[in-house]
Amino acid sequence: MNSPQSDPRILGYLGRALSLELSAVQQYTTQARLAAAWGLARPAERLRTEAMEEMGHVERVIARMLALGAAPNASVLRPVGLGRDLRELLQQDRALEGELVRLYTDATRYCVSGGDHDGRLFFETLLEEEREHGRELDRWLDSLQRPEAVAAQPERATF
Repeated sequence: MNSPQSDPRILGYLGRALSLELSAVQQYTTQARLAAAWGLARPAERLRTEAMEEMGHVERVIARMLALGAAPNASVLRPVGLGRDLRELLQQDRALEGELVRLYTDATRYCVSGGDHDGRLFFETLLEEEREHGRELDRWLDSLQRPEAVAAQPERATF
C-alpha cells in the first residue's frame, strides 16, 4: 500500500507516533479507571478527557498515514504507567508526553531539512499540542504540592 513517493523516514515517524499515541490512550484510560476506583472523581474525569484528546491524535496520524498510502500499524504499545497515588500517575504521564514531544521535534526537524512543508505543519501542530499537554501536567503536578491538595490525597492507593 505504500506510495512510491512516500518517504520511509516520515512513515517511520508516523508509525512511532501511532504507537505512542495509542499507548497514551491506553494509559490515560487505565489511569482514569484507577483514579475512579480510588474515589478521585475529578482527576478521573480529567484523565478520561486526556484519553479522548490523545484518541484525536491517533485519528489524525492514521489519516496522514492513509493519505501517504501507508497502512496504519502500531508496532509496540508501551506498558501502562501506574503508581501508588495521583502524583505518581501524573509523573508517568509527563514522561510519556516527553517522549511524544521528542518524537514530534525530531519529525519536524526532518521535514524542515527535507523541505516537506506539509509534513512540517502536521508534526508541528502535534508537537505544540503535546507541549501544551506537558505544561498542563506540570501545572497539575505543581497544584498537588499545595498543602490543601496534599491533605486531600489518599495516603496510598492499591490496585
